[in-house]
Order: sequence, then structure tokens, then C-alpha cells
Amino acid sequence: MPPPDLFAQPAERAAQLRADLARYDHAYYVLDAPLVPDADYDALFQELQRLEEEHPELRTADSPTQRVGGSPLPAFAPVRHAVPMLSIQTETDTTLQGAVAFDLRVRNKLGLGPDDPPVTYAAELKFDGLAISLRYERGVLVQAATRGDGETGEDVTQNVRTIRSVPLQLRGNPPEVLEIRGEALMKRADFERYNARQREHGLPTLVNPRNGAAGSIRQLDPRVAAQRPLAFYAYGWGEIVGWSDQPDTHHAMLDAFEAFGLPVAPQRVHGAGPQTLIDFHARIAAERDSLPFDIDGVVYKVDSLALQRELGFRNREPVWAVAHKYPAQERSTRVLAIDIQVGRTGKLTPVAKLEPVFVGGVTVTNATLHNEDEVRRKDVRVGDSVIVRRAGDVIPEVVGVILDARPADAGEPFDLYQQLCGKCPVCGSAIVREEGEADWRCTGGLFCAAQRKQAILHYASRRAMDIEGLGEKLVDQLVDGGIVRVLPDLYRLGLMKLAALDRMAEKSAANLLQALERSKSTTLARFLFALGIRHVGEATAKDLARHFGSLDAILDASLEQLLAVPDVGPAVAQSIRTFFDQPHNREVVEQLRACGVHWDETAPDVDAPKPLSGKTLVLTGTLPTLSREQAKALIEAAGGKVAGSVSKKTDFVVAGAEAGSKLAKAEELGVTVLDEAGLQSLLAGTSHG
Repeated sequence: MPPPDLFAQPAERAAQLRADLARYDHAYYVLDAPLVPDADYDALFQELQRLEEEHPELRTADSPTQRVGGSPLPAFAPVRHAVPMLSIQTETDTTLQGAVAFDLRVRNKLGLGPDDPPVTYAAELKFDGLAISLRYERGVLVQAATRGDGETGEDVTQNVRTIRSVPLQLRGNPPEVLEIRGEALMKRADFERYNARQREHGLPTLVNPRNGAAGSIRQLDPRVAAQRPLAFYAYGWGEIVGWSDQPDTHHAMLDAFEAFGLPVAPQRVHGAGPQTLIDFHARIAAERDSLPFDIDGVVYKVDSLALQRELGFRNREPVWAVAHKYPAQERSTRVLAIDIQVGRTGKLTPVAKLEPVFVGGVTVTNATLHNEDEVRRKDVRVGDSVIVRRAGDVIPEVVGVILDARPADAGEPFDLYQQLCGKCPVCGSAIVREEGEADWRCTGGLFCAAQRKQAILHYASRRAMDIEGLGEKLVDQLVDGGIVRVLPDLYRLGLMKLAALDRMAEKSAANLLQALERSKSTTLARFLFALGIRHVGEATAKDLARHFGSLDAILDASLEQLLAVPDVGPAVAQSIRTFFDQPHNREVVEQLRACGVHWDETAPDVDAPKPLSGKTLVLTGTLPTLSREQAKALIEAAGGKVAGSVSKKTDFVVAGAEAGSKLAKAEELGVTVLDEAGLQSLLAGTSHG
């Protein structure tokens, strides 16, 4: 976005703003290729509005403030709206007081004094999609059109017919003519699934759900539009003919639309006075990130249709409605550098270092680029202007590049391996990228300092070595203070050194030392899981321990021998082999054994048949005496496997109190259902009759 010319004369600045906004409108509405995020566009639009209010002589017929949106695409037939599709005013006060300001304007316009009753309002979501008008004649969908410039839109009937939530015929007894106004949008989950599928096939992805909705509706081929998952929500109406018992309030109109079978978002309220609006604004702000779709605010409307008519319009905007926005979740800024971060498992993540930008309610200076493939797909380079998105507590990410603003001296296309010269930026170990994977990883394992804190926390976790008291804050102190550099250092800690740490009393230090001592006596499966080997979770660790019976056998196992373990495939086998082929990882293992970490090594399970060997069980509900973890441990000790979902391969479902859909699925598939007593019988080797 070009910087504002602070010294330009009003006429020159207005002309520049009109030209810029017209270009952005064309790119967004005609080309479906947005150049700037919404917040930047809104800032320019509001600046032009202010200029025209201060200097009315600057207001021209072609000003973006005098029309609602873009012009119809030449490829679509024009549709003249019987009732114009107008935009609504945006409340400039983004605090909760914006609702109070709207109420005050409405009351003043209606001539109401402080002692008059409160006005009843309706409040609903402000969707972030594409406005659509659906025309129903005698209950049958005959036409769908975009907003266009508010007077004339584009005929997109064939594409809108592909939206499953849009009824082709209304229920009940609808009026002779009913034009429904609403929003076509793409839900977040559908957007992510679509992009994932596109990436798998090496095809272009969508920048964001809003652009996805606009581009889908404007597809010339409805078969392409049908492949893009869209939704629709009704929130208003245009022309209506022959509705004898039409409701007299806005909220009752939406209730009637629902009765006709039209989708209406459930997040809406109606009530008296501005407090209703304030409460709704606050509630939706708290729910915003958990909604299935994007919104950029809420909308307030006077509920009475008679009062709406009395209030009327001003500058093509209804006086009886206002949009109350939330902080923008997308903004533009510049990439200063692309750094590489190393995670607990050695994953290398490109991170964009940004010029500080206020987005999603906080100042953002870093944004994830996910992996090398994503950086290349988006073609992010140092020096680029980019669109950054942050929603709630989600890590900020770069969603796209503003190619129009790319400087001549922008960096080269991103190459992670070349940038790092093939070595981990922290420990210097070689980096690898497994076939079919998007991520590069450091092979340093337990040796890499960047992975040290998380490696220790994983090692101490309840399902690994179960070292009670060794939490995140204490690990930070131990690592940052240089006290623990490798896992064996944990077993060399002394009482005085621990007690000297911040907020670490002598009793707490003694308790931790006892927990460390207890952890020395473990199982081979827990120890293998605790090492944090890539792809080796709890189940795989147990399979390895059962199959080989000893650590030394696993250390020296060939790929072929590892592949003989149930559920161990090529990627898992290679990961295990790579881990134990690193001299520093073997050294850590041997030092841990020298510190006294031990377990009972037994012969492989193939020599010891167990009652549930080869059986798959699913747990659901609450058992009378066994916790889920206890039941799972007993089943696995008896040679069985615990799965998370019911399928035709499931042998038994163990159901307790408040069993849910898994029990229903078992009954549907004819899978044997047991209670806790039945499970105990199986574990004891008694056949289930």
C-alpha cells in the first residue's frame, strides 16, 4: 500500500485515493486477486470519506464512496436489483461505546428523550464473505446475483446452485416473490481441507476464505465452483411480493426465513436498549476464534420494520443499522529477514522477521512460514510486503505476498538447505528431509541445544520417565544456568545446587531428587519413548520392547530386523536407525545406563503368548474401577492393542457409563461389547461366551 502523501493538497490527495481504491477494487472484485488486506483498504476508504465530508466539492460521481462495490464481470449477465443492495455504515468507535453511540443517534433521529422507552434492537454477525441475493418465485430459486455496484450485479445462479446449504425450493408457504440477501462464505475447516488437497496435487491454493468465496462464486465453469466448499447465511431481504402475514420485526423475519428452510446463523439476539448490543459484541468477541467461519464484526439493526422505514437512509446507507468491527486480523508489513527455528524434534521452521505491525490486537514482529514448500509456494522473499494474519491465540502467519509492491532488490527465492549450508543453525549437525515430508530436521537429537529443554521435558513426562516436579520453569533454570546440558546431568544433581535455585526450597529439592531416583527403575518401553526418537510414540516403543526384549538388540538392529516389528514401516525404521547411528545419541544412552537407569530385560514376546495377542480393543465411557490408562496398560500387557475408533477390524469394545458414539458404532457393526467384568475375564484368559 503506498504511503499517504501528508503534504498533498486535498484535491490531489482525494484524486490519489480514488485512483488507489479503484485499482484495489478492480483487483479484488474483478480479478479475484486482492492487493491489500481489508484493514488497509478500510483506512484509505475512511480517509477519502473524511476528505469529502470536509470538502463536499471533491465528491465525484465515480468516487468509491458513492458506490457499494465493483462492477459486474463481462463474462456474467448483468442483473438489475429491484431493491438496491446497499452497504451499511461502519461505527468509527471500535470500543463497546460504539453501541451506545449508535443508540444515541437512533434516539435523536426518532426524537426520543431520556425518559422515553428504550429502542428494541437486533444484533447479528458481520460475515467476511461475498454478499449474494437469492430470488425465489413461488418458492423456487430462479436467480442468484452478486451485489455488484449495488444497483446492478452479476448473474451467478449456476454457481450458487452448487452451494448445498442454499435450498432450491423453499418450505412451507413462502410469498410469491422473495429476494433473500445474505453471505456466501467458505468455512475455515473447508478452506484448510481444500488447500491441503490442492497442495497434494501441486495446484494453486487460496489466500484466505473470503477470497476463496469470491473466486468460487465468479467461476465461469460451475463444475469448478462445485469443487469449492461454500456455505450461505441469510441476513436480509430485497423485493417481496404477496406476503400477507409478513412479520413486523427484523428478528421475526429471520425466524421466518429459517422456517422456509434458509440457513440463518444462530449467533443473533434481540432486546431493548444498547446493553443488549454491548453484551452481544463482548460475547461474540470471546467466541470469534471458535466460530466455524471468519467474521470481522457484528451488525446492529433497529428491530421494528416500521421504525426502520421512519429512520430511512442517509448517503445510500440505512440510518437504522451499523457495523461494529473488531480489531483487524490481517495487516500488511515488510519482511526484514527469514530466520530458521529449531523445535524439540529437530524440525526446522522458517520464520519471517517483520517490521512491527499491530494485528489481531497485538504488535507482531515474527510470523511463521511453516516450511520450505510453503515459503516457495507463496514466494516470500526478504524485502517483500506481505499480508500477515493473526486470529486470537493462533501463531501469526504470512498468508501472501503483495507482488505489486516487490522491490527491485528483493532477495532470491528461498532455499533452506542452501541458507544453512546443510547444517543445523544451533548444533551444526547435518539436516535431513525424509522422502514425502515437507520439513527439514536436525539430526542432532539429544545433542542439540535448541532441542534440549523440550527433550528434558519429554523425558520427564508422566508417560515417559515420570519425574514428578521437573516442570517447565525448573527446566528453564537448569538449562539456562548451564547446570543440565545432557539428560544424564539430571542424575548428577545435588541437593545444595537445586535448593539454591529460585523458588526451590530444600524440601522441594529433596522431593525432586527422590523422584529422579525412582525414575531409574523403569521399563524398556518407557525408556525408548522417553528418548524422543522421531516417529516412536508409546505404542511403537512397546512394540519394539516386546519384539526385541533388550536395548542392545534394538541398538544393533538392521533395517530389515526393525521392519519385522508389527506396525513399524520404512519411515519409522529409518528414523530409529538414524537416531542410534549418531555417536552422541549412543553416548547419552550409555551414560544414562551408567547413572543407574535400568529395567528388567526379558525374551521377546514371540516366545510368550498372551491372552489378547493379536486382538484390537476400543475403550469408551467410564469403567467402575479402572481408569482408561489402567485399562489400556492391562490390555497392552496382555498382548492386545487399544485403538481410538471402532471399525470392522475391532475385536471388542469395552463400554462403561456414559458410553457414546463408539458404542453405537459397535452395535451397528456387530462388534462384541464387554463391560469391565468381561474385560477382566479376557485378561484372565477366560474365553468370552
